[in-house]
Amino acid sequence: MKYAKLGNTGLDVSRICLGTMGFGNASTGMFPWAIDESKSQEVIKNALDLGINFFDTANIYSHGDSEQFVGNALKKYANRDEIVLATKVFFSPEQKPNLAGLSRKAIMSQIDQSLARLKTDYVDLYIIHRFDYNTPIEETMEALHDVVKSGKARYIGASAMFAWQFEEAQAIAKEHGWTEFVSMQNHLNLLYREEEREMMPLCEAKNIAVTPYSPLASGRLTRDWSSTSKRFKTDKVARSKYDSTEEQDEPIVQRVGKIADKYGIKRAQVALAWLLQKPQVVAPIVGATKKEHLIDAVDALDVTLNKEDIDFLEEPYLPHKLVGAFTKAAANDYRR
Repeated sequence: MKYAKLGNTGLDVSRICLGTMGFGNASTGMFPWAIDESKSQEVIKNALDLGINFFDTANIYSHGDSEQFVGNALKKYANRDEIVLATKVFFSPEQKPNLAGLSRKAIMSQIDQSLARLKTDYVDLYIIHRFDYNTPIEETMEALHDVVKSGKARYIGASAMFAWQFEEAQAIAKEHGWTEFVSMQNHLNLLYREEEREMMPLCEAKNIAVTPYSPLASGRLTRDWSSTSKRFKTDKVARSKYDSTEEQDEPIVQRVGKIADKYGIKRAQVALAWLLQKPQVVAPIVGATKKEHLIDAVDALDVTLNKEDIDFLEEPYLPHKLVGAFTKAAANDYRR
């Protein structure tokens, strides 16, 4: 395993992060393709054996089941002092007052609930899952600072927002002497590169660690265009991201296959190697649900793409509609 510093911090993280959105009860949770606790524990044990020390979850994943599964497995198999554990706050399964968003009340309540499910006294990285248009950013940043100062989180990060929102939050934190974000978890892969316009240059200029989610486009970059999977058929979130751009995405997927054939490697390794060559990408978040997914991801660390390969993969890309960051209208729709 290879390790890197998480942006402008002294924290060592594996260059592959295990994403755990797919851990939960398929029959009662959010995702029909999720794996149960027994299989989740097996995947986490495999990750630890491969040297992965960076784990990402969220309070909303399978309505808390993911956090619970992760907490139980790490308690069983890991040395907590070596592990870098991240979770998130913003969403809530119930649309009732004060449960969702980034108010001081919501943050203080949700961190305690997450810690209880994770069976730990602290998380290493506490991430805001979206930008909250309905709460003053000063309130959010001071509350996050207080979470850090209370010892319940070591660092804070952000996810899926516009670059101006991220910079505004950082500026306000700096002005008041509050804790600043050290990471950005954004939507970035060969099929969706809109983050390269503003967010990626900003993170590079400020030495913010980038930990992209959906690095394999929910599996679309790992298989032939005509192939399907249970997740492909049932993951409504992924379909909302990629179904509308199938025509312009197909040539990119085909080129991933050609590069994989050229080097005799897996398509997933090509897609991850493309991400890993970007200066600010520290650790793509790989949502593995099988041991072989992890092995493929770790093997990508040894793949080097030359400029000709990268140009070949990137050339067919066309601008996409923004997916990930909430507009104010979308945020208000969610809260209704």
